[in-house]
Amino acid sequence: MTEKIILGIDEVGRGPWAGPLVVGAVILGSDFKTFPEYEQLTDSKKLTARKRETLNDLILERAAATGLGWVSAEEIDRYGLGPALKLAARRAVKQVLSQKIRFDEILIDGTINLLTDTPLADKTTLLPKADFLIKEVSAASIIAKVARDHYMADLAEKYPGYGFEKHVGYGTAAHKSTLLDLGPCPEHRKSFRPIADLLAREPSKISTNKNQTTTNKIPAKTTTTTARGQKAEQIVAEYLKTEHSHTIIARNFKTKSYEIDLISIAEPASPQKSDVAQSSAASSQKSSPSTVYFTEVKYRKSATHGSPLSAITPKKRQQIRFAAEAFLAQHPELQNYQPILAAASVSGPGFHLDAWLPLDE
Repeated sequence: MTEKIILGIDEVGRGPWAGPLVVGAVILGSDFKTFPEYEQLTDSKKLTARKRETLNDLILERAAATGLGWVSAEEIDRYGLGPALKLAARRAVKQVLSQKIRFDEILIDGTINLLTDTPLADKTTLLPKADFLIKEVSAASIIAKVARDHYMADLAEKYPGYGFEKHVGYGTAAHKSTLLDLGPCPEHRKSFRPIADLLAREPSKISTNKNQTTTNKIPAKTTTTTARGQKAEQIVAEYLKTEHSHTIIARNFKTKSYEIDLISIAEPASPQKSDVAQSSAASSQKSSPSTVYFTEVKYRKSATHGSPLSAITPKKRQQIRFAAEAFLAQHPELQNYQPILAAASVSGPGFHLDAWLPLDE
């Protein structure tokens, strides 16, 4: 009898007062069962942080397909928690579907079908405690938990004083105390009762935190790469602006796990102008006003070392994708933009642009 291939789905971050909601989706595949770590997969809450990190890396590198769906605090406030859960699940499944791995059944932890009103609804089975009972759902809970924890650790640096690195947004006594002192930051869910009640009592609290930054502004990050890396990134940035009418909105965006070199928004395509555009696979791509590109830039001393694709391993591709999702979660104004991962190669002492290649189109 042919073994049934399962796509497991689980969510992390339903109850916190701050931060995003994240849904994980994983197809492990038959090969994954050969690893001794397979039997260690269980509900992420039952694992130590170190064990979660180890299993997370293995899942991202060796699972047949993985996806993460992020919904920001602002989106939770806008749509409500129930619709936000469904939105996050659909975003996670969309990533898995793009990897074109066959599956027979979808298993969701819990009692709510997050894929109702989709073509996949009939393939979906609900199972309480599935994150403990079904390895694929366990894996989904692990990658979602690790990704969200990393995001909250980054928030602790962006909004110091709240202790996000400790309580990861949950309503602890320490979190409540800092809220009373500092007021909510932009990552707090203002539709949740503790935050809403605080604002109702003290509406001035919303602007008392001096560390806040507005969520509708996209900061350009200061580069921390080497001088050669900086120059290579500038070459690619100029190419994207002149040949594809991109607007660079951020550089060197960092999460705890990864850094994205260039983030750009595509404007209506302009005519191709250079030899690079003609030789690159990107010359056939049509930019869209509703597309945001996340580009990994590789500098090589010699172009003979291969295309930028050769340096983008499956694990690295997932890291870029998760960092991109984290960026979009911080910028709800980009929620309708289609995210596209890309790689660029610059080589030689003359910093020649070899190619810019969208990976998802």
